[in-house]
Amino acid sequence: MIKFAGLGRLAAATILLSGMAFGSANAQEISEDQIKAARAAINAMGITNQFDNILPNLAEQLKSTMIQANPNFGNAINSSVDATALALAPRRADLEREAATTYAKTFTVDELKAIADFYNSPAGKKLIKDSPLANRELYKSADIWGQGISRDLAKQSSDALQKIVKQPVVMPDGGAAAQQAAPKQ
Repeated sequence: MIKFAGLGRLAAATILLSGMAFGSANAQEISEDQIKAARAAINAMGITNQFDNILPNLAEQLKSTMIQANPNFGNAINSSVDATALALAPRRADLEREAATTYAKTFTVDELKAIADFYNSPAGKKLIKDSPLANRELYKSADIWGQGISRDLAKQSSDALQKIVKQPVVMPDGGAAAQQAAPKQ
């Protein structure tokens, strides 16, 4: 039993050390050109802009929680949390560095340059600007389409089953889907 436990620890240590060696080898493979190209692509896409409000939102949540617990110290809480948040703001660069590293590992320098070129083009800028509206409309269309497919699937399946069993079929939703699919007379 002791031998198995020792072997298990040895295997775990070997896996851990090889993972660390592989991770450091991966980190060494990223060149400054890749990081520069990744930063350009990230900036062009505005991909990290969505994280700009993390620190301010966390500060507001903390202030709210602390003021609820200590209502007499509202002004002191606001000023100390704001000062601390401002002191932590430079750490936002850590996230940018991680994003650049992630993109540098995922894409080649040429791909990153092409991505940056596209997103800096008029079409790329329009894609960034108008995608939320287009996606919202697409989701509305998909919802309407899904409701129609659901209605037709229920109606047509019920009709097919009735032909086989030769009696009325009870629908799980009380027949609402089949009734909606029935033509209006």
